[in-house]
Amino acid sequence: MFFERPDSGELSILVHIDLTAEVEQEDPAEFEELALSAGAVPVEYITGTRRQPSPSHFVGSGKLEEIAEAVRAHRAELVLFNHSLSPSQERNLESYLKCRVLDRTGLILDIFAQRARSHEGKLQVELAQLKHLSTRLKRGWTHLDRQKGGIGMRGAGETQLELDQRMIGQRIKAIHKSLDKVRAQRQQGRRSRERAEVDTVSLVGYTNAGKSTLFNQLTQANIYAADQLFATLDSTLRRIALPNFGAAVIADTVGFISHLPHGLVEAFRATLEESSSASLLLHVVDAANADYADYMGKVDEVLLEISADSVPQLQVFNKIDLMDLEPRLQRDSSGKPTRVFVSAKTGAGMDLLLTAVSELLADGIVQETVVIQPAQARLRSQFYERGYIEQEDVDTETGNYHLQLKLPRTELERLRKNGIHVLPRQKPQPLPELPVVDEGTDMTIDRQSA
Repeated sequence: MFFERPDSGELSILVHIDLTAEVEQEDPAEFEELALSAGAVPVEYITGTRRQPSPSHFVGSGKLEEIAEAVRAHRAELVLFNHSLSPSQERNLESYLKCRVLDRTGLILDIFAQRARSHEGKLQVELAQLKHLSTRLKRGWTHLDRQKGGIGMRGAGETQLELDQRMIGQRIKAIHKSLDKVRAQRQQGRRSRERAEVDTVSLVGYTNAGKSTLFNQLTQANIYAADQLFATLDSTLRRIALPNFGAAVIADTVGFISHLPHGLVEAFRATLEESSSASLLLHVVDAANADYADYMGKVDEVLLEISADSVPQLQVFNKIDLMDLEPRLQRDSSGKPTRVFVSAKTGAGMDLLLTAVSELLADGIVQETVVIQPAQARLRSQFYERGYIEQEDVDTETGNYHLQLKLPRTELERLRKNGIHVLPRQKPQPLPELPVVDEGTDMTIDRQSA
């Protein structure tokens, strides 16, 4: 019902009203991107200003007639509002304009319906759609009616509206039951990774910030990535190797947007839990977007809503190729990585990003020299697999390996607890005293006699 989408676009009228009574306004440019991402063909963009929306049609009578004239002139099939419309406003507008009317929430739901590919993604989208639809049911036919007196006049005992509400309620319960199974499977996978001591890194960020392109660059995967809003809906996990750290799992998640419908957050909670349970969040930012600071704030709001605000973050400023910037890594006063500038499209700065992720997951990288016996050759091969070994020497008398390692501090402590001998660091030798030269006389003066 919800996933058979027409291939062709639809002639659409876009409507954006600046409401002076609202502190936080919707973005008109972002709304146009949403419409294009849904496959709409905008033929006119109508704007206006009101103090507050009209209870009946959201817009005033003059603006309503202007929209109706645009619909007739362009033979538009759809009117899109960059606002949330009440069910009565939506019905009144459709009755007056003689065409379909969709608000911002309905538009986002339509995009999600087009993008959903996995069984889980389709269930999540259908759940959000059904909850949205349940407030917008209206009588479509009259043959299902309450019981009437007389032979042949007895109906089902319910109105069509009541039947629809009951069927939707039953379907919502069935979807919740299926999603509970999905959530249990995800929790089991997370427990398995925890037992194997594998850290999870989750990509988060505003929609179209380049998360999927970055994911493909880091994992050499080939998931769908496009320059459009909500290109990714289904959470994807891949294993990656980090320098001087070892293996980790990276997760690509759905992008966020301002005023993301609460129903979508609830429906995608099973997917978004990958972020709240991650060891590290890579907050991907479109550095080429002038409004990136506002978008970062929107992402933090959603992270707070899904209880992921306490997870450590590394800010990844993407798309530096559009700004002629060089890749670089920024640290705080303690030397901890806080921000890295990269280009997911060209691959510039990927080495810096991997280094920063390794340091943050490891709680610091240390360099030490350990001694292992020939019988511990298996441990030596594990060091090589994880990329810990910087230099290796062999003691010809004992056959012991002297391995200079660059590894996480936590891993070093684990080796110490397991009895691996760590050589003490050599104290730096003091520099020899240099003679002081008197530049005026060009004579060498002994420091002690001076």
